Amino acid sequence: MTAASNQIPVTVIGLGPMGRAMANTLLTGGHPVTVWNRTPSRADELVAAGATLAPTPAAAVAASELTILSLTDYQAMYDILGPVVEDPRNADALAGKVLVNLSSDTPDVSRDAATWATKQGASFVTGGLMVPAPAVGTPSAYAFYSGPKDVFGAYEPVLRLIGEPKYLGADPGLAQLFYQAHLDVFLTGLSSLLHATALVTAAGVPAAEFLPGALTTLTDIPAMIGDGHELARQLESGDHPGHLSTATMMGATADHILRTSQQAGIDVELPTAVKAHYDRAIAAGHGADNWTALYEVIKAH
Repeated sequence: MTAASNQIPVTVIGLGPMGRAMANTLLTGGHPVTVWNRTPSRADELVAAGATLAPTPAAAVAASELTILSLTDYQAMYDILGPVVEDPRNADALAGKVLVNLSSDTPDVSRDAATWATKQGASFVTGGLMVPAPAVGTPSAYAFYSGPKDVFGAYEPVLRLIGEPKYLGADPGLAQLFYQAHLDVFLTGLSSLLHATALVTAAGVPAAEFLPGALTTLTDIPAMIGDGHELARQLESGDHPGHLSTATMMGATADHILRTSQQAGIDVELPTAVKAHYDRAIAAGHGADNWTALYEVIKAH
């Protein structure tokens, strides 16, 4: 592999906000960058900055040994690259190439994609970039990767420009598993923040008087629930001592939130779902256990 050079050519396919941010970061890092997008005009600023706009997907993958995909989902990869390899003139277009797919999908879809890429003679690395586009290439950026360790290792210096790479193992599904699990926390947090704001504003309180403190509550959660390693130990051991808080006590709070939401006339799907976790845990005999006992009914549902 030629990845030892820190100036190796890189192709970026998909120029949404994330794709453009990654391509720009690679250009800034000194790499020759080739780009392709269904809507060519999205490449205008990148071309002005020194990128090369490929006329076709076949030309895009031919331009570099390493191709980074930033698409809506993995089906988009097949839609774009499938016709390339199905064309007899380009049957070996992916042979010897490295595909790093930073699109979002499920772990199983990622595993299937790795199998497909291998059949085309390509190496495949799954990735999940955990920051929004403006943070790409900054110290706060990081990404999960999985796939062949030697391939990841060879291109790790290039990927590091995008964000700190966290390699999880050879299983192509692991990066998407971690990516989706982290976004599970993130999306649920966003919904809870909006729901709580709606609860307050329904009473005539301006959002500006509520949100600063609510954001502090979010950031204080680690201090309130303890070290992540200790939490993991409790969940793995099934040990849920209820000396500080119990599922019954927390469940009562969940019920109060639901009833307050009903009285305010706002959407109740989120508090209903949360209360259901407590109801099921209590019904399963965990009423006197810590709130972490919800894990026993969530994982078994």
